[in-house]
Amino acid sequence: MQFSKYHALGNDYLVLDPKNGALPDAASIVRICHRNFGLGSDGILYGPLDTDKAEFGLRILNPDGSEAEKSGNGLRIFARYLYDAGLVKNDAFTVDTPGGLVTCKIADGAESITVDMGQVSFGMDHIPVDGPEQSDHNIGQELEINGSRYTVYVADIGNPHCVVPLPEISKELACQDGATLEVHPLFPNRTNVQFLKVIDRNNIQIEIWERGAGYTLASGSSSSASAALAHRIGLCDRNITVHMPGGKIGIEIGDDYAVRMSGPATRVASMEFDEEALQFSV
Repeated sequence: MQFSKYHALGNDYLVLDPKNGALPDAASIVRICHRNFGLGSDGILYGPLDTDKAEFGLRILNPDGSEAEKSGNGLRIFARYLYDAGLVKNDAFTVDTPGGLVTCKIADGAESITVDMGQVSFGMDHIPVDGPEQSDHNIGQELEINGSRYTVYVADIGNPHCVVPLPEISKELACQDGATLEVHPLFPNRTNVQFLKVIDRNNIQIEIWERGAGYTLASGSSSSASAALAHRIGLCDRNITVHMPGGKIGIEIGDDYAVRMSGPATRVASMEFDEEALQFSV
């Protein structure tokens, strides 16, 4: 199988064009994405696919073999792949994902890619949650995680997010309590987790634990959900720069909490996966 590898601020994906191979099964995806026994990545982007809803269709697979509804970094990488393959230029185009339709636009030279990510919702209506319904004016919920009490906020942008604002955040916190929150009984379908620190009215910092992937250097959908939530609860304005270990993403928030995300995607390599690697037992 022939893959194209890209990263978006250190969040790396393998693009598998259907013309280069069928989508592997879940166990094979785990092996292909493995950092030691495979090619190494935070997931696989399978496309472009035919769809009657948009110009291109896309499926997004996590490194544990599960499927994601949407990925902001994945979409920027997929857009860059389409650009490199000569399938798009600088005009806006649409992509159909399981998490909804998005519009992408690539700047001259592909130095930046903008994605209209869709509208963020903050209630319990759009995410499977096993708990009391949240009102429009009280969208936070108290949870005790590993002995610490947090106010957590549920946000949806086509995939589920749990945002936790705190005065200080760290990788260690994301790896420990983020991992617990991902599989908390409140979220029967699991959730992405972001620990959020507000720097000022136009800047936030997040540490990310992604559903199905673990600790991640950057995430477009996490940036979108966290920035929208920070604006929703009055901590930030509409134009927000999201700072992550892998770099920065720009977020613009519309009146209806529709999010426009801008950031880079970098080509890394063309890689051929040898199926001999699937036969090796770990």
